[in-house]
Amino acid sequence: MTAVQDKPARLISGPGMLLVWFYGVMVVGALSRSAYQIATEFDRAPLAYTLSAVAGVVYAFITYTLVRGGETARRAALVCCAAELAGVLIVGTWTLVEPSAFPDATVWSEYGMGYVFIPVLLPLSALYWLRRARERAGA
Repeated sequence: MTAVQDKPARLISGPGMLLVWFYGVMVVGALSRSAYQIATEFDRAPLAYTLSAVAGVVYAFITYTLVRGGETARRAALVCCAAELAGVLIVGTWTLVEPSAFPDATVWSEYGMGYVFIPVLLPLSALYWLRRARERAGA
């Protein structure tokens, strides 16, 4: 194998770099908020705070896979972004249908309204970008 074949295909060129930046911001926002809430008021809304922590971990893994690059990382990111989108849609709908289940908001509440809808737009953008990255690599 040559050195070019050993190097994983980059996923963070062009708009991919913007995705990494947004995911990085969401990691910090979700994890710092949930860590504070879990440490200080967990009994008030354990489900909401745990879901926010899970969202932060998902964001961190997606950020890592985007930076790592390569086909395996691209596929892992694709699966995680699809799971993230499902989580946003499920939790977003749940918070609208049964607001009493969430005495405090999660990152994904109301489809991420508290985060300017970035939690629902980010996985859609990432899924599009990751599919395009596959097409570019195949071409």
